[in-house]
Amino acid sequence: MVRINVHRFLYACILIICNLTHSIIRLIQRHTERLINGWNKKYRSVKIVHRSENFLVVDKPYDMYINSNNPDRKNTLQLELRKMLPDLVNPKLRHEFYFVHRLDYPTSGIICIALNKKAARAASSAFENKKVQKFYLALVHGHIRKPHIIIDKPIGDDVREKNGNHKMCTSESIFCEKPRNSYTVLIVLEHGFWKNKPATKILLAPGTGRRHQLRVHCHYIGHTIIGDYTYSDGKDIQPHRTYLHSLRLILNCDIENIDVRTIDPFNAPILSDYKVTNVIKILNENIFHDISKYME
Repeated sequence: MVRINVHRFLYACILIICNLTHSIIRLIQRHTERLINGWNKKYRSVKIVHRSENFLVVDKPYDMYINSNNPDRKNTLQLELRKMLPDLVNPKLRHEFYFVHRLDYPTSGIICIALNKKAARAASSAFENKKVQKFYLALVHGHIRKPHIIIDKPIGDDVREKNGNHKMCTSESIFCEKPRNSYTVLIVLEHGFWKNKPATKILLAPGTGRRHQLRVHCHYIGHTIIGDYTYSDGKDIQPHRTYLHSLRLILNCDIENIDVRTIDPFNAPILSDYKVTNVIKILNENIFHDISKYME
């Protein structure tokens, strides 16, 4: 007759279950990592949203420079375009392409590149004559209670940051140097929570083109953009990116009229950490019409 040590048997069973559970968890983790890496590879790439004889419009990933004088800096839109579209490279240009406007390093979204000198001049003239409209999406800290805000506040250089990250500031700061008129229209789209903290999704339209304008103006009204390490004084280290995205560009010039947009990257189903509690405005054509009226 075989005697079974119940305690040893149970202990062995527990070990088997623990090892099996650990193996399952590891498999799930590996699968999740592959999905995330695949998602990042797919959605972190430069996407072409419009191409014609005169212009190329792309969707730039976040955390990418436009170009750089530093040969060791490889994370630039210029180098990505060179790899993607070598036939469009102009070796006579310092940075190989006509970048007719800029996006900050942490900002994703629409950016326009002229493909010849005539198109570059036409686009430059359109910007000078205010025939260009740009619209941005952002998630900011806190709940903005007003349905819209017109931010008319000059922006200048922060003298403390001249040798740093070129941080800007508004004119009431004693550290503000050479402030210039700056104008932004803000419309509230949603209230919700990001990682259980109050958050607001907004549509922004800059009436001027100052460096870091939208980031500075959001910080000025007390609703810093989530993930903005610079204007949160280094506090926002947890988000994987700054939640600011160039959504739509309307450019009317002598040789071509452009109206392009991307998908909304801040949809709650895409951002698992963001939960919507109240929809204030729906992102449709009517809201672009409304925000354009405020710009007049």
